[in-house]
Amino acid sequence: MAKRALITGITGQDGAYLAQYLLSKGYEVHGAVRRSSHGGVADHRLEWLGIREQVRLHDANMLDLASLIRLVQEVRPDEFYNLAAQSFVATSWNQPILTGQITAIGVSHALEAIRIAKPDTRFYQASSSEMYGLIQQPVQSEDTPFYPRSPYAVAKLYGHWITVNYRESFGMHASSGILFNHESPLRGREFVTRKVTDGVARIKLGLADELRLGNIDAKRDWGHARDYVKAMWLMLQQDAADDYVVATGTTTTVRDMCAIAFEHVGLDIEEHLVIDPEFFRPAEVDVLLGDPSKARRVLGWEPETSLGAMIREMVDADMTRLSQPSPPPAISMPL
Repeated sequence: MAKRALITGITGQDGAYLAQYLLSKGYEVHGAVRRSSHGGVADHRLEWLGIREQVRLHDANMLDLASLIRLVQEVRPDEFYNLAAQSFVATSWNQPILTGQITAIGVSHALEAIRIAKPDTRFYQASSSEMYGLIQQPVQSEDTPFYPRSPYAVAKLYGHWITVNYRESFGMHASSGILFNHESPLRGREFVTRKVTDGVARIKLGLADELRLGNIDAKRDWGHARDYVKAMWLMLQQDAADDYVVATGTTTTVRDMCAIAFEHVGLDIEEHLVIDPEFFRPAEVDVLLGDPSKARRVLGWEPETSLGAMIREMVDADMTRLSQPSPPPAISMPL
């Protein structure tokens, strides 16, 4: 029989790519979605990848333990991937309580649902490089101390440690992937990479004149989400659960990432990029650089897509979107 996977956050960037990857491996893929009045809009990423009809969606909510227990009882998953979160750092300062409830306590609900309903289910928790925050070491590995700098990062840190605790307390096969920044054409436009590629596409098409950003000297370790979901799967195929940094091992400034996008369409970055203090974070994370050597050694995982190739793919996708009738409006959000 085909393995069954249950994905929370399946309508997000990572959830959609993970669903696509698992389907390619013959899995029966189920997704948990919270009920919304905007039905049919949230699953647009699954539509973009052409897999919407191949996955089974179920109503559930990370704040409602009972709904997760019923879902695990119904699906009986072999693997449970928890990708659900309030995932935008900037919003976490405006909605710190909600971020804590979903991104932190929601992980406990997922783990409890498994422990009660099907304790042999293998569990993956989406941890984040944002947990390192005010970095304690120049290159961050699984052993680097954490110093979160946002309510989002604090919530992710709780989710990370509660996963370790359930693994050690109850013998659950529960792993965490400490993923550094990973992007794609499916990224939301509030995130800086997609804000850049969408903005550059708009300028190129004559729909805008400028791109407004905050701290363009911040450095990030960027990879492609399509590559990173493979690492998630590999973690749950190991005999023993563990935690892994997933990164490229290369860091790039926001400025240099922007330059790739502008150059791809033949535009001069200096003519269109505007620094706006409104888009600076209250507490900045200046540099993130991951050490993926453990993932390479144990999982045999390697990133396959360069930053340049990824940004060019994203710009091309946004050019295609915006060239269609009634292009979506631009949005401006902080980095």
